[in-house]
Amino acid sequence: MEYDFTEDLKKRISDNIQAVRESINEAEAASGREKGSVTLIGVTKVFPVEYAESAAVSGLIDLGENRVQELVPKVERFTTLDLDVNWHLIGTLQKNKVKYIIGKTHLIHSVNTVDLAEEISKRSAGNNVTSRILLQANVSGEESKHGFAPHELKPAIDKIMGMPSIEICGLMTMAPIETYEGEAREVFAKTRVIFEDLKSYTGLESWKVLSMGMSQDYKSAIYEGSTHIRIGTAIFGNRAEYKPL
Repeated sequence: MEYDFTEDLKKRISDNIQAVRESINEAEAASGREKGSVTLIGVTKVFPVEYAESAAVSGLIDLGENRVQELVPKVERFTTLDLDVNWHLIGTLQKNKVKYIIGKTHLIHSVNTVDLAEEISKRSAGNNVTSRILLQANVSGEESKHGFAPHELKPAIDKIMGMPSIEICGLMTMAPIETYEGEAREVFAKTRVIFEDLKSYTGLESWKVLSMGMSQDYKSAIYEGSTHIRIGTAIFGNRAEYKPL
């Protein structure tokens, strides 16, 4: 199979992936965690499919997108390639766009209302698939961020656990851009406590995923128990500076 990207692009992305993986290994070791306990998700938001292809042939099998309109064509492109990857939807998902992604995602990270979970359940049942989801927790309390407040999570889980064709796998959160050193880590630590409490509360075997940490704060997230980190800039470059090939 001939892939559509330049060797320079492939090398740059491959080098960046290796650097991030080495940093992850260091953070795992420093926090007393087992090597390989953190899943690296490469986020190709804004960047074209060639960037995702370059990452995949460099061994990165988990890729993420923020928007449905970017995820779908990339998934369709990958079906024509001999590349087997896990696609994650990590951005805000609107109910009217759920129908486009059913059966195309490995994990939906951003379920932020019970109504959205209901729509995913209905569409999944209609397509005879089970969708794996995370509940988005707004632990920082920022109005600009979506998600369930901590006190809203148990009532939401009580409702969602009874829905067909849906599997709750854990939590996702976003930390604020730090206004003081350690602010992100505080949010991650609080989220880990909530995650562990809900693990006991739900008793779900599938409750294993704690998605938190991005390019600017993923080491702090790993120290606080993140299982999945979502990395865009550190692998693919600054989106604001991206110019089409």
